[in-house]
Amino acid sequence: MNSAIRSSLALVAAACGLVLPALSAAQGTDPIFLRERAVCDGIQQDRSACLREAGAARFEASRGGLTSASPMNYEQNALARCGLQPPADRADCEARVRGTGMTSVEGSVLGGGVIRETVTPLPMPIQ
Repeated sequence: MNSAIRSSLALVAAACGLVLPALSAAQGTDPIFLRERAVCDGIQQDRSACLREAGAARFEASRGGLTSASPMNYEQNALARCGLQPPADRADCEARVRGTGMTSVEGSVLGGGVIRETVTPLPMPIQ
């Protein structure tokens, strides 16, 4: 291995050695992070994945990259996705998002997803 590569690897290893302990020390004293870690013990998700996501969310929050989402933001996001549907399907998509008409909702995020179904009765064709 060439000496330039070896010295680059040594610098990367040294940087990781300095950053990782500082990051974990900062997370270890943060009450929000500690509360998020405690949640990982009582959910139906792989604990290591939950802890990884809690750490990633804490890191992103420290950079100012997270915003709080309200239910209104979720609905606006879903309605914006309805705009990607063909024009003939757009009204049905919006009805499913809003839960209007004959729309049923079942499932959960932990269960793998929420399924929204709207039944639209059509008249029988006359023969």
